[in-house]
Amino acid sequence: MRKIIEAFLDLIYKKKCYFCKSSKYSLKMCPSCYNELSYSDFCPNRIINGVNIYACGIYEKILQKLIRGLKYHKQRELAFYLAKFMYDYWVNINDKREFQVVPTPLHKNRIKKRKYNHMELVAEEFCKLNGYTLNCELIKRIKDTKPQYKLSRKERLSNLSDAFEVNISKDQGKPVLILDDICTTGATFEEMINVLHKNGITDIICIASSCPVC
Repeated sequence: MRKIIEAFLDLIYKKKCYFCKSSKYSLKMCPSCYNELSYSDFCPNRIINGVNIYACGIYEKILQKLIRGLKYHKQRELAFYLAKFMYDYWVNINDKREFQVVPTPLHKNRIKKRKYNHMELVAEEFCKLNGYTLNCELIKRIKDTKPQYKLSRKERLSNLSDAFEVNISKDQGKPVLILDDICTTGATFEEMINVLHKNGITDIICIASSCPVC
């Protein structure tokens, strides 16, 4: 019923693009704004403990607004566009294997505050685009960590120490593709890689939608 009402309202009040405010396409992100997104090189941004880490773009301009809108301003519809941006990048990596997609988990206290994990929404849309299986149960965040953005790499690693737990019974037996929004120092990916390695899961690739300007 809610979707029917929303569709009816969309017919009366056209959606405006979150970025340019145009209602021409009645989309949350119009094609013109989506086409302003640009990709980084299609090669690893870094390698951590033998795992390739990819970053799709630079955390600036319209990509920054896309991430922040989804993450902090309850613009859930933007999850599709961030997932599509990551998918369009990922197909250029040309890895034909079947993956289990693991979104970077949030602690239950953070979810309670935000009402959702934005990367779970992105991962769900990402899997719809490529047919991979979503796995939100393999890794849990068991430590309510501090926000990372003001911390040094050393402080980030300390902050994230013992932050994640693996439920090996939820492993689907496929290579793991971890998704996150921003890779700054790689500390979050590193801690997740370490806890997976400790549980015997070593076939891993990580992909972030963005990294800061070098």
